[in-house]
Amino acid sequence: MATTPRKPGAAPHRKATRHRGEGQWAKGHFTPLNANEQSKKDDDGLNVRTRIETIYSKAGFDSIDGADLRGRMRWWGLYTQRKPGIEGGKTAILEPEELDDRYFMMRVRIDGGRLTTQQLRVIGDISAEFARGTADITDRQNIQLHWIRVEDVPEIWRRLEGVGLSTTEACGDVPRVILGSPVAGIAEDEIVDGTPAIEEIHRRVIGNPAYSNLPRKFKTAVSGSPLLDVAHEINDVAFVGVRHPEHGPGFDVWVGGGLSTNPKIGQRLGAWVPVEEVADVHEAVVAVFRDYGYRRLRTRARLKFLVADWGVEQFRKVLEDEYLKRRLIDGPAPDQPLERWRDHVGVHRQKDGRYYVGFAPRVGRVDGTLLTKIAELAEEHGSGRVRTTAEQKMLVLDVTEDRVDSLVEGLEALDLSVRPSPFRRGTMACTGIEFCKLAIVETKARGAGLIDELERRLPEFDEPITINLNGCPNACARIQTADIGLKGQLVLDEHGEQVEGYQVHLGGALGLEAGFGRKVRGLKVTAQELPDYVERVLRRYLEDREDGERFATWAGRAEEEALS
Repeated sequence: MATTPRKPGAAPHRKATRHRGEGQWAKGHFTPLNANEQSKKDDDGLNVRTRIETIYSKAGFDSIDGADLRGRMRWWGLYTQRKPGIEGGKTAILEPEELDDRYFMMRVRIDGGRLTTQQLRVIGDISAEFARGTADITDRQNIQLHWIRVEDVPEIWRRLEGVGLSTTEACGDVPRVILGSPVAGIAEDEIVDGTPAIEEIHRRVIGNPAYSNLPRKFKTAVSGSPLLDVAHEINDVAFVGVRHPEHGPGFDVWVGGGLSTNPKIGQRLGAWVPVEEVADVHEAVVAVFRDYGYRRLRTRARLKFLVADWGVEQFRKVLEDEYLKRRLIDGPAPDQPLERWRDHVGVHRQKDGRYYVGFAPRVGRVDGTLLTKIAELAEEHGSGRVRTTAEQKMLVLDVTEDRVDSLVEGLEALDLSVRPSPFRRGTMACTGIEFCKLAIVETKARGAGLIDELERRLPEFDEPITINLNGCPNACARIQTADIGLKGQLVLDEHGEQVEGYQVHLGGALGLEAGFGRKVRGLKVTAQELPDYVERVLRRYLEDREDGERFATWAGRAEEEALS
């Protein structure tokens, strides 16, 4: 149902409820209202690939047009990375060209987190040859590389596409990677396998010019796991496995979730969709966003603002009346998960009698050599399939019972923990100031160091705990939904000097009781004080909690003094 944008002059569907300046195409407002919209109107971001291959890769970095460099190249998974040595205090002061390094971050798109060992090996080889060995597993199941030269991009694409991978629309104002359960099709407790829906969504919308100019990025999640393992509450659209009392297994539809500086939990449409109709509904939701989304201000150009203004009843009505041309079936809400961890770490039996083994790198940081070794281990133990998760973890699938212990031993020898401490398991970090032009503070190394300190100081701590570090306010590492969320900013130390530090959010959660953490007035910690602070607040939790009380619940009721 690849609908096309309404043309200028077409009659609006209804009287505009927002002023003309919102730039909604469905209301006939096609005139670009900012530089981003003008750039997209001037040329589709998908077209930049030809220029990369025929001009920029041959003439080098200095030949790249500015609108392509800081805009359209994102449509092919490429961002300029941060120039080394620029301190966090300069992030919001310097011009883009002053922050730009001559190298790129490249995001490899991994829909549903699905990889073969051959694909993983190719990514590892690319990392070693072209990216100085760098590789990060993200909380959207992708793998990111750094230090990429534009001269090498065509060869990297050739290798990726040779094994069925791509960077197409891994970034940009487009449908981004589709999150999926890493145990789709194999888990014993699965409600419904979302894999066919993910494949059909990808076929219809990725690289399709009908959807390559959205108001801003668009995030999708599809999972039939009862663990609710894809952070569905904070995606633009999500399909969550449920069993309808009359129609059987299918998906509950959620819309309008997202974080950043104005976080919102997604809302249920109250509609049940069978797996074969997920792609229809997804395409329709994307089209609603394209046509009705706000294009005037980038800060309001996400679906969550449209859903908040309309309400879910109006959103569902427009979706059904104008795009699907039919009514959706009403359906039940998903059940609350029985487990508090939903990352699939550990050894688990598959429905075919074999096992999958989930392991935890430190804050998603790996490298090309390590990825190759993981591929080798997986092949040696009888599986050609691996998966990434939405928690910066990875799984090896299809391991026979007699090979499980050997695989676990091999992974542990690589410092890939199958039985990690709660701190190793629950700590995530974004890219941070090392490479990101928006960042203010360090995250990856600091998160890894925090894990080591907490394991040393609190060796007996055995409660599920999430600690998320973000280098800026944009919440790529989901700070508002962590037990302990740490938003990077510059703070004053005891000597009145400006140093790296964090604003603290406490008691956020996804899955069990989704909600955003509280901010204690004035509670900020320096990077140096961070291990002391986290140890202190966790010890108070252990002393004051009620039986079975999880950290988020305690943090919600605790006095501010206990949280400082």
